[in-house]
Amino acid sequence: MPLVQPGFSILSDAFAADPYRHFARLRERAPVHHEPAIDSYFLSRHQDVRRVLTDHTAFTTKTLQARAEPVMRGPVLAQMTGAEHTAKRGIVVRGLTGETLREQMRGVRSLAAELLAPLLARGRMDLVGDFGKPFAVQVTMDVLGLDRKDWRRVAAWHAGVAEFITSLTLTPERRRHCLDRAEQLEAYLVPVVERRRRAPGPDLISKLCAAEFDGTALSVREVIALIINVLAAATEPADKTLALLVRQLVDHPGQLAAVRRDPALLPAAIAETLRHSPPVQLVPRRAEEAAVFSGTTVPAGATVFCMIGAANRDPEVFAAPDAFDLHRADLGTARSFTAAAQHLAFGAGLHQCVGAAFARAQIETVAAMLLPLLDRVRYAPGFRYRETGRYTRGPVSLPLVFTPVRAPLRALLGADQCPEP
Repeated sequence: MPLVQPGFSILSDAFAADPYRHFARLRERAPVHHEPAIDSYFLSRHQDVRRVLTDHTAFTTKTLQARAEPVMRGPVLAQMTGAEHTAKRGIVVRGLTGETLREQMRGVRSLAAELLAPLLARGRMDLVGDFGKPFAVQVTMDVLGLDRKDWRRVAAWHAGVAEFITSLTLTPERRRHCLDRAEQLEAYLVPVVERRRRAPGPDLISKLCAAEFDGTALSVREVIALIINVLAAATEPADKTLALLVRQLVDHPGQLAAVRRDPALLPAAIAETLRHSPPVQLVPRRAEEAAVFSGTTVPAGATVFCMIGAANRDPEVFAAPDAFDLHRADLGTARSFTAAAQHLAFGAGLHQCVGAAFARAQIETVAAMLLPLLDRVRYAPGFRYRETGRYTRGPVSLPLVFTPVRAPLRALLGADQCPEP
């Protein structure tokens, strides 16, 4: 299989600056791309990525033992199989769906209103730095039952965990930094878990503390690993997807106008954002046996990276795949937030993202509040859009200017209303 171009590397700064410009050539010329520096294989075609994500016997999550477990402080859901996976995933899913989710969305609206009020009044905000990042962390802390006043410390610790998991290469210094952050997060969580065991509340940590597997309560270590798992799963996609959604709608004013005229189009706009610009770009697996993709053999034991961004723009699956079009007929909005989704932004199969329903409801709730208020929205003068990240990817910033909102905020946000997840 010929190279994309001489010297091409996914590890290069040029690739990191704009992966999307390389995806078509990867799919056409090197759908199985080998990176010798990390001895890993990168798959870019939709059919190959879906095959890896859905065949959890041939392609396992054993890579996470080294990539995630050290900072998660124990095995994560994606590493589990069989009865253990079913039981523990079920505990988390029940804490993020159904009536619990509907109650959580009332808290989401309240927190969003509190954070947005001063930003809307001044008629400008960086949607990423001023709102998105603090909001995503604080919402997840509310769900878990952590004290929101600690959000800056939790965010800093979580950033170290995320860097460890999502870095393709780490210097010894950065590795030590990330492990230190993970240890600090664990030290913060241990007394919280011990208090919830003695005095449980309605929060997710209390539910994890009360849960049993095979007749035995989860250990403190197991609970903490699941807490950090939820922190990552619920924070990372929502933080980036909201900014990516607003960016696409600002860049496509006709589609922004359509969503404002018909709010029922909002789920389609979110689903198309996830397809077009997925916040999670890479998903790793280990090949348990030799496998052939597009005439190239991936050896047994090799690490395989599924390139979600490339697969989601495969013309074999999506017409005009580089175009953002919330009206596209080949997406299937109704199933785009389920295991049957045509896009792969939440993964697929057994280990589909555990926070998918929560992320969808959170983004939809906030976007439904925010978009009607951004009158004459545009980018701040001199702004140049830039994204960052190979593994997870999102805007560095998104400075917006709009007509200041001077009416009472509660009336504008309709705080007593909450869309059905």
